[in-house]
Amino acid sequence: MREVVTELFERYEREFNAALAGEPDLEAISRLYDDVFIAATPAGVMTGQNDEELKKVMTAGFSHYRDIGTQRMEVRKIRVEPIDELHAIARVDWRAVYIVGGGEKVIDFTNAYLARLKGDRATVFGWITGDEDAELRRHGVIE
Repeated sequence: MREVVTELFERYEREFNAALAGEPDLEAISRLYDDVFIAATPAGVMTGQNDEELKKVMTAGFSHYRDIGTQRMEVRKIRVEPIDELHAIARVDWRAVYIVGGGEKVIDFTNAYLARLKGDRATVFGWITGDEDAELRRHGVIE
């Protein structure tokens, strides 16, 4: 299970960075997610579906990240905690690199993801994150 979930986030990192470079493969990115998912943030809990609306949201999201100077996202560490034979919590330590005002800003953070095995692959069916906008403001990336 650890290997399959780790591979999921290696693909996640690759696809995210390709999208930041302006070459998003929305089909490949959508395959990282389950058919239905849940997200929990300080703003609340929401559910969504892996459909055309998700692809529109992802396109806008990657555009936003490029607009604020996001250069790359790096997986620093992945800790996989199996829940049962099909599910796990993955705590992923990320490093985000931005260009702001001609200089580089680095922000390290951790997100928790709910992953589900589907055959020989894993998909994300949920995530729990901190307040991204507050962190970006604190580091001077956005106002």
